[in-house]
Amino acid sequence: MESLQTRLHRQLEPTAWPGDGVSVINKLVLALVSLSLLVAIFETEPYIRTAAPDTLLALKAFFAVTFTFEYLMRLWAAGAMPQYAGLRGKWRYFWTPISALDFTAAAFLWLEILSPIHGTLGVLFRLARILRIFSLVRNSKWSRALRLMGSAIKARYIELILSLCLAVIALALSATALYLVEKDIQPDAFGSVPRSMWWAVATLSTVGYGDVYPITALGKVIAGISALTAIAIVGIPAGIMAAAFSDAFQKFRNQDSAAQK
Repeated sequence: MESLQTRLHRQLEPTAWPGDGVSVINKLVLALVSLSLLVAIFETEPYIRTAAPDTLLALKAFFAVTFTFEYLMRLWAAGAMPQYAGLRGKWRYFWTPISALDFTAAAFLWLEILSPIHGTLGVLFRLARILRIFSLVRNSKWSRALRLMGSAIKARYIELILSLCLAVIALALSATALYLVEKDIQPDAFGSVPRSMWWAVATLSTVGYGDVYPITALGKVIAGISALTAIAIVGIPAGIMAAAFSDAFQKFRNQDSAAQK
């Protein structure tokens, strides 16, 4: 008969779960982690902090107790694996990246409750727990789809690097051209090639903030050519990524269909 530690390890450790997806307990943990992330995001709004301080404090206390209990259970259940058995094994598990992140996030929750000065770091570490979501679903269909997508992108890394090189060349040429044309008229904005880079980045990324722009006729012509060039430059990696995503999802659907037969 299996021990409680082994059964709990199967529920808490994604790689030990025999079924597809994640266990019931880990689904609950995913929901709680997602809820804590939402609370951390909304907590950055000053109006919410002022209007509902007691509610936020109660939620922090709830998450602190829940995630501390969950961490202790994971630490104990990890002993079901030979490499983490005993006190030395627990210490080894404590220093694994996911374990260290969980411990730090829970610790900062307690620090936030005891001393609000730690609030900013606490929010950052709670947001960092999004890594826990990825670790919990690494055996799910979603995780397999992400791995296939990563493989598809990796297969096209040469095309992506080439498009990046073209973007860098266009960026340097645009910045240099505006520097030569506008440096005497707008020295603050185009007095050097590095200063012109800000305009070039905003233009070639199609953001176009409008805080810096050429005022001479030749400068406007160069800006127009740069803007038209940006459409092609942005379109190249977008097309490569779209093709990679399409291939990855087609492969995922084929594998899923084959597994169901």
